[in-house]
Amino acid sequence: MIIVTGGAGFIGSNLVAALEDRGERNIVVCDVLGHDDKWRNISKRELRDIVKPENLLAYLDDHKDEHIEAIFHMGAISATTEKDADLIVDTNFILSRALWRWCAENDVRLIYASSAATYGDGSKGFDDAADPDSLSRLKPLNAYGWSKHAFDRRVSRIIHDKDGAKETLVPPQWAGLKFFNVYGPNEHHKGDQMSVCCKLYPQIIAGATAKLFKSHHPDYSDGGQLRDFVYVRDCVDVMLWLLDNKDVNGLFNVGTGKARSFKDLAEAVFAAAGKTPKINYIDMPQQLRGKYQYFTEANMQKLVDAGYDKPFTSLEDGIRDYVQNYLSQEDPYR
Repeated sequence: MIIVTGGAGFIGSNLVAALEDRGERNIVVCDVLGHDDKWRNISKRELRDIVKPENLLAYLDDHKDEHIEAIFHMGAISATTEKDADLIVDTNFILSRALWRWCAENDVRLIYASSAATYGDGSKGFDDAADPDSLSRLKPLNAYGWSKHAFDRRVSRIIHDKDGAKETLVPPQWAGLKFFNVYGPNEHHKGDQMSVCCKLYPQIIAGATAKLFKSHHPDYSDGGQLRDFVYVRDCVDVMLWLLDNKDVNGLFNVGTGKARSFKDLAEAVFAAAGKTPKINYIDMPQQLRGKYQYFTEANMQKLVDAGYDKPFTSLEDGIRDYVQNYLSQEDPYR
């Protein structure tokens, strides 16, 4: 049995699809489906169970005598604009802590989603060092990034102090993944948190001018803000590789290692849609300007050193696949 929290969400549902493609037939999704079309993300999957997050620990206890191979903990409140810090802590930190303890006590592997939001404005770099001192220097810009960072720091402290600490149990395999700017199918439910590609495509296909934020930083031109855009299938490939390499542990960046501009991304969407680029730059909302990342680029050396050698999809190839095989189709879901 493999359990995927957030399994009806964006990255989680793509992981569930890939697990099914590999022949897994005992996949459990833990998620909240709500009242919109989020259920469509898993509508093509054969699932063993669907569990609400508040029932997850009881479900795990009820099935701990069965073979639970791994828990992929993708579930989180991922909106960087969410203001309810107590809700964020309950979902992103406390549940993660409980899952860590349960996996450690029951000898179950745990692979969890962290985030590049933990790096804050990037002034401290994007090296995925996992020691307590290195992590203490990072300053996330929002409650979401901070909650992910808080769990990374707790894991780091357990690992580095386990010989003398009270909390000594560690899962047989653990890996935290700092996902950068992920795009790809099954993100329609995310609303304003959808990738820029998903937001731009309807505008472009309708013949409208694509809108991007102006730069409010002297070192970056309008549309020249840089991100490490990573295709969701590459993220899934990394997770499947970890599943196949149970001796690999640690905190790892998951990006391409190559920053690209929002202008590059928009032009790639126009090209994939067969349209001539038309881009208009608009003012960034005032409330975002002090919390905006102008540059992100994953240092991927640590994952490479661990043995991962699959190349990452280029921005143009990833956007082309996403647009032509999903966004432009009557059924855009994976």
